[in-house]
Amino acid sequence: MSHPRKTAIPTSPKPATALTAHINSLVEVPAVDADQEAVFARRGQLRELPPDFTISRPVGPIPVWSLAPYSEFLHGPAPDSVNPSLWRNALLNMHSGLFEVVPDAVYQVRCMDLSDISFLEDPTGASHDIVVVDPLVSEETAAAALKLYRDERGADRHVAAVIYTHSHTDHYGGVRGLFPDGVPAPEDHVEIVAPEGFLQHAVSENVYAGNAMSRRATYMYGSLLARGTRGQVDGGLGKTLSNGRVGLLAPTRDIGPADCLPGTVVKLGPVRFEFQLTPGTEAPAEMNFYLPDIATLCMAENANASLHNLYSPRGAQVRDGKAWSIYLNEAADLFGARAKVMFASHFWPRWVSPEQPDAITSFLTSQADLYRWLNDEALRLSNQGFTMLEVAERLDEEMPAGLRDKWYNRGYYGTVNNNAKAVYQRYLGWFDGNAAHLHTLPPEQAGARYVAAMGGAAKVREMAAAQFADAKDPADYRWVAEMISHLVFADPSDKAARHIEADVLEQLGYQSESAVWRNFYLAGARELRDRPLLGGDDGLGVNIPAPETITEDTLAAMPLAMLFDYLGIRLNSVKEADRPRIFGFTVTDGVPGDTEACTIELRNSVQLFRPVLMTDRVQASYTVARSALNNFALAKPGYSPAEMLARGELVIRHGTLEPFELYADSLEVFDFWFPVTTP
Repeated sequence: MSHPRKTAIPTSPKPATALTAHINSLVEVPAVDADQEAVFARRGQLRELPPDFTISRPVGPIPVWSLAPYSEFLHGPAPDSVNPSLWRNALLNMHSGLFEVVPDAVYQVRCMDLSDISFLEDPTGASHDIVVVDPLVSEETAAAALKLYRDERGADRHVAAVIYTHSHTDHYGGVRGLFPDGVPAPEDHVEIVAPEGFLQHAVSENVYAGNAMSRRATYMYGSLLARGTRGQVDGGLGKTLSNGRVGLLAPTRDIGPADCLPGTVVKLGPVRFEFQLTPGTEAPAEMNFYLPDIATLCMAENANASLHNLYSPRGAQVRDGKAWSIYLNEAADLFGARAKVMFASHFWPRWVSPEQPDAITSFLTSQADLYRWLNDEALRLSNQGFTMLEVAERLDEEMPAGLRDKWYNRGYYGTVNNNAKAVYQRYLGWFDGNAAHLHTLPPEQAGARYVAAMGGAAKVREMAAAQFADAKDPADYRWVAEMISHLVFADPSDKAARHIEADVLEQLGYQSESAVWRNFYLAGARELRDRPLLGGDDGLGVNIPAPETITEDTLAAMPLAMLFDYLGIRLNSVKEADRPRIFGFTVTDGVPGDTEACTIELRNSVQLFRPVLMTDRVQASYTVARSALNNFALAKPGYSPAEMLARGELVIRHGTLEPFELYADSLEVFDFWFPVTTP
């Protein structure tokens, strides 16, 4: 497990250049009194969080969540250092607290994490049982949100069911905070409900590449940036990620195709649902639902007041824009004409009105058309021979006015450029067909050769500084960043080069409408000035990184095959090259229904898992408690094979401890704090 480290205060961010100020001055946003999204964002607020609302930790100065840094600067017109459209979105995302979505039926807490948590009541009023939807990232924020809701609606509101709409951490990680002991009491019979395939995708996405994904998420959400007009202002979908304890309770009920047939109603607690599975959209396992008794639709994270990501810059499998569009149109057909209210797990709800009777249907179909346009246009251009970068550049300029002019389609989170590249990657992969790009040099080697070809380090610095100073448009800044990055990778100790690149990345961040792009640019600038970029409290209101998703709860939910898949990823093949062997385990207290024994074979520097104990082949076999095996996989101190043996958590049944110890010696512990913008 990684821990935050102390870091020195970095070189202060620079002001916006005259070019950046000019570019931002040309961005038009609607007046507050003419902004329909602002009306929706304010509607139904019952209890506002105080400006200095903070959830502290029992130990340490860094809070789990705090609005105080945002409240100090997020007001008034946009400064030169923030794109006015992003500033508008950041202001709207500050509408906080408890909101009444549907009287006596649906309530939401917003601005207490990146995502929203929703509470569904019995629409008849006969029961005080509730259904909780998407319990945030952290236990602490989920517990605080539940308390805020109960303070308004009654302390006797009992959680009868929890719904995870999809398999991303910000929609399940806080679940233990809903219960006094972290788990439901057996006598309460609480159902944990998720779409079919949820558990597999939740654990695989967050574990197999979890270290790299979590590290990159600190850049994507600006977790290590100071909050301020020259720092992090928003996360696009919400303010940022909380950083408390992340948990997972395995679903007790999966929603499958049979639950989604026309006319099928599923009752959870006192609430009736009609479900729609949407696999392969915003998440590999996701679902929307309709509440027929109150004509209310929940769109999970499939429809937001922003263009979403077909590829998440934190790292994820590319999503299917065509499927996303199809399922949005399906939702419009199934529920659009019936729904009077629509809410989701980010942003604010939408309501139909006499003035806007089609507010929900038009929203869903507009976003459906947006994703279909991205998919089809990217493929049209690709089939004409345009490369990934060319496709992205073209679509940036060609978005139809009918889509672009809808503020809920703007790129506060995803971008047209990023999504066009995702479509190209999905269908054609990373290679553009140019043989010169088939086997390019890695950045350090290419950087050294570029620098030499351009006349040496001093010449590159001189050219970069001059072109930065004389830039006429954002493309000039983009070129300077590309040029000087070669020098940084050729010689990361060149402070002058790093500071030039930091200056230009900073300006690109200031110009970005996307909070994600802004955060990446500014986090890159900070790494360049204050290398390496580490977590911890530096006195500037900085949060620690995004919560780690490789947790005890996550591993405890994994079948043995997936657990050893993760260990196989950690296996150092160089160490294993000359040590072929085979050993096995009998596992006690494992995942219900999972295999209780397995054989591990190390062959040709790779690991093979077999879900049986091959007693006639193994060199050694052991009985091990599943909880101890999980802690071993987490690389927790005190969980070496010898230490587990000494405590009786591991028993040698055949052979010696040596095969297991050699295996443990070959497992790498990933360093969370690897550099991102520098070598």
